[in-house]
Amino acid sequence: MTVLEWTDDGIRLLDQARLPDEEEYILCDSLDVICEAIRSLRIRGAPSLGVASAYAVLLGATKIAATDAAGFREELETMATMVKGTRPTAVNLFWAADEMLAAADGAEGGPEGMLAAMRERAAKIETDNRERHVKLSEAGAALVEPGAKILHHCNTGPLATHERGSALGVIYAAHQQDKGIHVYVDETRPLLQGARLTCWELDQWGVDYTLITDSMAGHFMKAGEIDMAVVGADRIAANGDTANKIGTYTAAVLAAHHDVPFFVAAPLTTVDFSLPNGAGIPIEQRNPDEVRGYRDTTWAPAGAPVANPAFDVTPADLIAGIITEMGVARAEYTDSLATQREQQTELRA
Repeated sequence: MTVLEWTDDGIRLLDQARLPDEEEYILCDSLDVICEAIRSLRIRGAPSLGVASAYAVLLGATKIAATDAAGFREELETMATMVKGTRPTAVNLFWAADEMLAAADGAEGGPEGMLAAMRERAAKIETDNRERHVKLSEAGAALVEPGAKILHHCNTGPLATHERGSALGVIYAAHQQDKGIHVYVDETRPLLQGARLTCWELDQWGVDYTLITDSMAGHFMKAGEIDMAVVGADRIAANGDTANKIGTYTAAVLAAHHDVPFFVAAPLTTVDFSLPNGAGIPIEQRNPDEVRGYRDTTWAPAGAPVANPAFDVTPADLIAGIITEMGVARAEYTDSLATQREQQTELRA
């Protein structure tokens, strides 16, 4: 499926807010429009936000009127800051925006040269993202036993990663290997990304699944119906503490109690090595109306007080392994993730 693509007219993306009822593409032809698409979850998922961020900065750059490098760079910084301000938790979004600034800084030939360098860097980010997730999926599939029953929370397929998938990429690779897996899909309150998006993707692939409410996970673990859990991540601290969709921490605690191995799957671009632990991960607070109801249906009084953190942080000691494009990192994650980063740097040198 095509989740996002750069065109001569702007950024064309599949509107995830309308799925699964409608498969509609929208064209974002200005920086304001793509930023609003990010805020309103029309494009979402940390790796997809990385690709979207790169193209958003590029889109803004094409509208800059400055004819000198200094003026161009000043306006570009403002645009990158706008993109970074859309959502605070997914580190890929910040990383990609900074990559675009670095591309412009390293270019010659004034604004034209800077734009050319940015186009090249955005395309490379997209290609690199694809390669990372293919490798990640294969590494994770090796952990999946034939006939495994797998719990998945939120959405981590192509919609969230632009290519292949992270946690769902692992599941898809295991499915392709004819391992006879079955997926338990948490509906993922309050915006139902599991029910709306993950079920839709699994239908596309022909993977067997059962949709459950978030509160049913413990029941099925106790009944012996879940062999492992695999989730994605929006930001991972250097020590392995992982921010992911709200409810992930609850699932991890339940998995630990029932001796169900709990894995995180994400590319190394999702690891924020500047944060020693998860205490420094910013948690996005979203609109209270998302908890009071969904779309045209409400189930709470209009003035009901609401807390709506979009993410929670799972401590590293609840995580059996972090699956990246470099393999499976194990505790202590401060050492294993740093080693993976060093190995990747050496391979790319």
